[in-house]
Amino acid sequence: MPDLYVSWSTYHQKIEQLAVKIYQSQWKFNQIVCLARGGLRVGDILSRIYKQPLAILATSSYSGSGKQRGNLILSRHLTMTTTNLGSHILLVDDLVDSGVTLQQTIPWLNQHHTQIAEIRTAVLWYKACSVIAPDYYLDYLADNPWIHQPFEHYENMNLAELAAISSQQSVVSLNK
Repeated sequence: MPDLYVSWSTYHQKIEQLAVKIYQSQWKFNQIVCLARGGLRVGDILSRIYKQPLAILATSSYSGSGKQRGNLILSRHLTMTTTNLGSHILLVDDLVDSGVTLQQTIPWLNQHHTQIAEIRTAVLWYKACSVIAPDYYLDYLADNPWIHQPFEHYENMNLAELAAISSQQSVVSLNK
């Protein structure tokens, strides 16, 4: 299968569709945990729609400049503004690829936060090569394509070029 290219508009529509799918399941949760970096935007928007607190667990398994997957790294702590983590957790990410991140995050959460009664998972894209099936997802990708998300271009951005473009745009705005 060819690579999958996703626009900002499509990306946001998919998050909204995921919110509806979770709502239609009638499952009630009292905390969202998103996996950073990919799940940050998904978690933020779902947190706003559901009016539930957001917690963030930083994870990393990809190198910054490509499709190379390395060892999974989990942060030491969960970042949250609530005193305690909720008992019914919606764990969100943008996609499940190998499934290793979700597979290792669930026991990490249960080990570090013993008040958890239930964890369910939600992603936009579920690839066939995953070792774990998410509870909620929008698209099942049987051919495991590489997904080019709208924020991907920031990984290769050159700050000097960005500053030059920004300066040119400011001059154009002033001349109008």
